[in-house]
Amino acid sequence: MPGRGPVPPAQLRVSDADRDQVVEHVKAAYAEGRLDKDEMDLRLDHAMTAQTHADLMPIMADLYNRVPTAMSYPKPHDEPARAVDATDRVAGAAAHLITLTGLFVVGPLIMLLTAGRTSPYVRRQAMEALNFHLTVFGATILLPFTIVGIVLVPLFWVLGIVLSIVGGASALVDGEFRYPLTVRLIK
Repeated sequence: MPGRGPVPPAQLRVSDADRDQVVEHVKAAYAEGRLDKDEMDLRLDHAMTAQTHADLMPIMADLYNRVPTAMSYPKPHDEPARAVDATDRVAGAAAHLITLTGLFVVGPLIMLLTAGRTSPYVRRQAMEALNFHLTVFGATILLPFTIVGIVLVPLFWVLGIVLSIVGGASALVDGEFRYPLTVRLIK
């Protein structure tokens, strides 16, 4: 391949920049839904403790169906990584706040399928909102079968509204908000 150097010898020590580059790719794969949280944490641990290129290569090989070469690790989908800008933050906040218009599950799903394709940040925010509102929807269907559940359903809806606002505010300031008590069906 033109522009790519030879694969470094396995015993060649890695620099902090090499480790950081692999960490960014693992985080991007998690944001795109190609890794779950546990797999990401395991790979990040291996990347941060890697001493040679032989230690780094297995972390990336199955993400891109090839073994990357030194200092030329592939960009996700061969595109440069994008920084989170104001547009991403507003779209991420919209993924949470659109539920206040009555589009409880459909709103975050629309954001995931539209803006989530171009921005990993919006994708993470929309997936989090979608999973939470699917959980609230499921609880709304299942809880009324119990006496206690009939009392809890309105509380879940109020909690859903409050947490949507908190999630939207967090997304505006580039925060990583995680809804509590959420079954994460969508990865």
